[in-house]
Amino acid sequence: MENVVGDRVLIAVQAVNISRLSTHPVPTVPGTLIVVAGAGPKDSNGAGKSSFIASITALLGDEQWRFASGAKAVSELLFNAELASGAGGKQWASADHGYIVGVFGPPGADADLAALDPGAPAADDDEGVSGELISAEMETGELFQVPTGGAVTVWLRVNQEAPHLEVRWREGVHLAAAASEAERVARADDMWNALPKSAGRRDVVARDLTKVLYGDRVRCVSFLSTSVRSKVATNLLSQPLNEITPERVFEAIAALTGLDTELEQEREARRDEHAKRVRAAQAGERLAEFEAESKALLTTFDRRDQARVRLAEALRCWRGRQARKLADAAAKDELLAAESARHQEAAEKAITAISMVKAEIATLKDDTLDRKVGEARKELAALQARAAKLDADRAVAANSADELRGQIPALEETRRFADGRDVPAAEREVGEARLRLNEALKGLGVADREVASAQAALDDAEGGPAAAQLNALSAAGLDATGLLDALDVAEQARDHAHDPGPEGLVLAGLRGWPNEHAVIVDADRLEAAAAALAGLPGSVLVSSAGVSVVGAFDGVATGREARIKAAEHRLNRAKDTQESATQAVHDAEGSVAQAQRRLEGARAAVRLAEIEARLAERRAKLAELTAAVEEVTPKVAETERLAGSLDFRARTRDMEIERMEGRRQRHEGERDQANEQDRRVAADREALKLGALAADWGGTADGAREWIEALPEEERPRGADEWWRMAERHFDQAQRDTFPEEDAEVPEELAFLLAERAGSTAREQATFAAVCGALASYLRGQEEYEKHQRRQIEAQVDSRQRDLAAADKGAEEAAQSTAVHRAALTAAIKARLTRVAEEFDKLDTGYGGYGATLEFPVPPPPADPEQRWQWRVTPKWRRGDGQGFVPYNRRANTALMDEKAVKLVCAAAIASSGGGHLCLVLDELGRNLGKEHRREAVALFRRIGETYGITVIGALQDDMEPYAIDACGQYIKLRRSSDAMPYNEPPVIIGHDQHAERVRALASYVERPAS
Repeated sequence: MENVVGDRVLIAVQAVNISRLSTHPVPTVPGTLIVVAGAGPKDSNGAGKSSFIASITALLGDEQWRFASGAKAVSELLFNAELASGAGGKQWASADHGYIVGVFGPPGADADLAALDPGAPAADDDEGVSGELISAEMETGELFQVPTGGAVTVWLRVNQEAPHLEVRWREGVHLAAAASEAERVARADDMWNALPKSAGRRDVVARDLTKVLYGDRVRCVSFLSTSVRSKVATNLLSQPLNEITPERVFEAIAALTGLDTELEQEREARRDEHAKRVRAAQAGERLAEFEAESKALLTTFDRRDQARVRLAEALRCWRGRQARKLADAAAKDELLAAESARHQEAAEKAITAISMVKAEIATLKDDTLDRKVGEARKELAALQARAAKLDADRAVAANSADELRGQIPALEETRRFADGRDVPAAEREVGEARLRLNEALKGLGVADREVASAQAALDDAEGGPAAAQLNALSAAGLDATGLLDALDVAEQARDHAHDPGPEGLVLAGLRGWPNEHAVIVDADRLEAAAAALAGLPGSVLVSSAGVSVVGAFDGVATGREARIKAAEHRLNRAKDTQESATQAVHDAEGSVAQAQRRLEGARAAVRLAEIEARLAERRAKLAELTAAVEEVTPKVAETERLAGSLDFRARTRDMEIERMEGRRQRHEGERDQANEQDRRVAADREALKLGALAADWGGTADGAREWIEALPEEERPRGADEWWRMAERHFDQAQRDTFPEEDAEVPEELAFLLAERAGSTAREQATFAAVCGALASYLRGQEEYEKHQRRQIEAQVDSRQRDLAAADKGAEEAAQSTAVHRAALTAAIKARLTRVAEEFDKLDTGYGGYGATLEFPVPPPPADPEQRWQWRVTPKWRRGDGQGFVPYNRRANTALMDEKAVKLVCAAAIASSGGGHLCLVLDELGRNLGKEHRREAVALFRRIGETYGITVIGALQDDMEPYAIDACGQYIKLRRSSDAMPYNEPPVIIGHDQHAERVRALASYVERPAS
């Protein structure tokens, strides 16, 4: 089934679980301008205008949704709780499916309408009879009616998962009508399940939507500049027209007229042509490569045939080597047999001589003399060991005595410091000297403290008395003088302490309170001075009004010069005392050192006595050891003489035995030499391996001689080595012919044998027969395969030549097809753009202009098959009668640019309609229009739409609303008062239509202010 909707026009839309749109049905007035405004929480944003118009484009089959690819982007229109409100993710659930329902009715229906009473029940949506009502429940529950004779209701189910779009329809009006949003949502699911499946056992899906519903006719073109779709076409109304490049102007017109699909088809044709050309090139490359590979294979096969010939010659040479070796070995074996008999006879004679010599040696070897020699040597060893031990002990005693004598001079030198004192007396003198040193150190400490105290007193006297008080008064701005600085006292009076002074003050020593801290101030500044000295307790203020005491201490001597002299005198006495104490410490330290030396001398005397006693003991021991050595020396000499005599006799006997042994060894050598020569001859005969050679030859030595005699005259003299070199040379050539490449794949057995024979000639000869057999076996196995391969190569060359011819023909046909398609597309684009230019001119001359056109040169096709064929469209218009066309990007006033943009969009929409009803959907309507031209532009949209039967649906912002509400054919306002509300409130709809009944049905909602 195709073109279900046919010529019907959209007269109502209902959205269920689509964005935040309410489920109230929204009637639409076809063939006029319908503006969609919004009232969000702050402004028009957030009311769902873009989602509303986007759902209409999906319902009407706008190709920008990519229906052929499944239209996955439509699922993004479903209600998302997280985006609907701030807390939506916790209070609401996102929708996994929703519905876009459209009612299509016959154009120009004039049936009477009557408003139903508020609260009247909704029509039964399941009855598919004529005269049904489209029911739209407003915020008060009232219903209004729209004629639906011959209507059809299309349901689009939008799914989060694939299939993202499913389509069902039914004759009549079938909308979800109920008293609340939740009931309408539930009602929508029930109605969908009740609708029959549109394709028998299954539903129509996205890829067949436009064909089934609209018969592949363009029913909707749109400019959606929001994020509701992945592809956003260039909007000619979103910015000044002169800021849009000619390439983007063409993209916009192509999107409005459906040319972008045809351009995509042209690109697919170029891709196909390119792919076929690539396949043709690949077929040629494969043929050339196969011919090269086949040539290499045929060459290999020829080389292997030659290898078979060479391998046969190598085996013949190998047999000649075997025959020559067997014949030569047999002749040599006869000579070696005679030589072996001579060696055996010499060995028997040597064995007889050896027996006679052994008997004489046994007679000489008697052990009596050997026993005597052993006893003498044992006794001599014992005496020598004793003498050696005595010598060692005597040397140790002598060394010990020498060490003790070496210590005596130093101890005698140290003993003189004792001055006749013993150790206890010396220790007492050291203790007494240390006590005197400690007393001297204490006196020095007292003297040091007295010097420090006297120095401090001198510093204090020179700094002046009452210094702290004078500084405090000076800081307070008060004049004052120290009392002690102002008094001069006689020298003899300073030694008297505690004598009453003038005005009741007490003089105590050289320093003290209160005189030291007393200051003289004016009587009228006494109180201020007392306040300034409050932080210095013990201060004394003297004035003509009396004495004020802040604190009290002992008195001090008066007179600054006298105090300084007294302090200097005290310091001098203290320094003298310090010098005396220092000298006393020095003398005491000398006494301690002298006493310590005497103690060391007394201890050295004790040590010297001990060493002299030990030295006497060592001397006595040394005398004993010397006597013992003198006693054992004659015994050692006598025993040594006896042992020497016995040794001489034993050596004479041994010399005779050695002479006899020499004769025996000479005879044994002759025997061994004969035996060795015999063994060598036997080994040589064994090495000839006559049995193995005969087995390798496969016959007897006589047979080998006969085979050699049968050879041509030039081959008879060849030796075994020459036969081997020729056989090896033929085999190597056969191997190279069989495996010409170094990295050729060699059979496992042959590779193993070749690896085993490498390294030495012996291994090569031992494995020659086996490796020739393995190579011959491989060549026999390859012979049939090579014959088959030769036949296969001939067949493959023929087949690949046919494939190349077919690929070349396919590439030529694809190039011709692409050229034809491009020519047809060029003609179609030019025709479509020509029609757009004609409609553009009609609209311009019909609505206040002087004529307009489009300039669109045909661009060359791109070389890259992936690159889009880029066209350029330059709108032009006349600015006065009789004038030439001026390009759109020349400087012009804003009103003119806005007017031409509106006309160009409408011209493209008219050209794409094909004579049928068309819906033009625009987002952000008039956003770029100046304030003074907005009303005219909106009115122009309406007049063009009503003139050409185009339904223009445009979403607008707040600033466009005052201009659009009076100039449009229908006004729809979507409302949402708070961000906390996930769904919209019921919409406000105002209709301007020639049908008075419809206007009256909507009158109550027109007059009711939006809340």
